Formats: sequence, C-alpha cells, structure tokens
Amino acid sequence: MPYFKVNTRCNGCLACVQNCPADALDFQDRKNRRTLLHNMTRCARCGNCWRICPQQAIEFQYLMMGPWDKIVTLDLIRCRVCGRIIDPVPYGKAVADKLGTGQQPLCPQHRESIDFLARAYDPFRSSNEKEV
Repeated sequence: MPYFKVNTRCNGCLACVQNCPADALDFQDRKNRRTLLHNMTRCARCGNCWRICPQQAIEFQYLMMGPWDKIVTLDLIRCRVCGRIIDPVPYGKAVADKLGTGQQPLCPQHRESIDFLARAYDPFRSSNEKEV
C-alpha cells in the first residue's frame, strides 16, 4: 500500500520534489507523461511536501498512519500438554539441530514436571543419591 498519496489536484509543478529535504521525491518524464516518484525509505515524514504544495494535492495523513505490513507468517510449536506457544517451527528446529536433541514440545512448566517425575521414578538412581 502506498503511504504517499496525491489526489487529482496535482498539476505536476514539482514544488514538492524541489523542496523535499530528504530527496524522497523525484519524477520521470517519458514520452508525453510525467510520473512522480516517492521513496518511503528516504522519507523523513516531515510534511514539507504537504505544506509547500500550492494545489493541496498531497494527502499527508496516510504518511502518518504507519500501518503494519505483514512480512512473514510462521507455524508455531505448542506444548503438547497445555497448548501454550513455545516457539515458531523454524526456530525450534534450528535450536534442536544446534543442540542435537529431539526436544519434546513442552512448555517450561510441563518440561519441569516431567523431568521431576522422571527423576522421582528413575529405577537406576541409587537410594542415597541426593537431588542437586
């Protein structure tokens, strides 16, 4: 979605282009057409273009909205007991690969509970071993 919008009052005078302190506006003349260009990464959102435009053609409110753009959507790993979110799948896989483990999908609370039960019922643990 373009955040820099120009309405039908624009007459192509280039006042906005000539007065943009961030050089975020430019134009191209090709054949019999003039195209105004806006570079959002350069734009300082200072409003100078809006203030300087003699035709009141720039609709500055869109630059100030700052809507969120979706950039990526990832599947999530959830605790197999309670359903709480643990990690995104790619992150969980990267961690498991680095650690060389096949971690069960458990939240910290349920991992601790299962570890406790495993230690409590470990038949190979000697009776005089103390918990650390």
